[in-house]
Amino acid sequence: MDLRQITDGYSVTPQIEPSDVATLAAQGVKTLICNRPDAENPPALQAAAIQAEAEAHGIAYVYNPFSGGTMTQDNVDEQADAIAGSEGPVVAYCASGNRSTVVWAFGAAGDVPVDEIIATATSYGYPFEQLRPALEAAAARNTA
Repeated sequence: MDLRQITDGYSVTPQIEPSDVATLAAQGVKTLICNRPDAENPPALQAAAIQAEAEAHGIAYVYNPFSGGTMTQDNVDEQADAIAGSEGPVVAYCASGNRSTVVWAFGAAGDVPVDEIIATATSYGYPFEQLRPALEAAAARNTA
């Protein structure tokens, strides 16, 4: 597992395995968000398997999948609500961590400066400069 801390309370990681959940629980994670559609994974790594482990360890589980260019405002809102409603640290996962960073970025824009979002994402290998116009538009929407 390759946790990448995006904010004090939000980290992303590439795909996890059910056995990783105990480690997350030991680290104090309170909410686990899956941004990866089940169709991308074999049954052993699909949402139900991870969710069962999360619930067995007292971790809230949110299934908020999307792929490529299919992210919607509903995905952004669900992610932001899950982060805001968590009683502690949140970890989101997808194939590489990029989707989980993108969906956070669009929800955080307006609260977190766009330059900071881009710098944070870039520091983890997610080049977001091309998202600047869309993030600036999201920031304007989120603060209106």
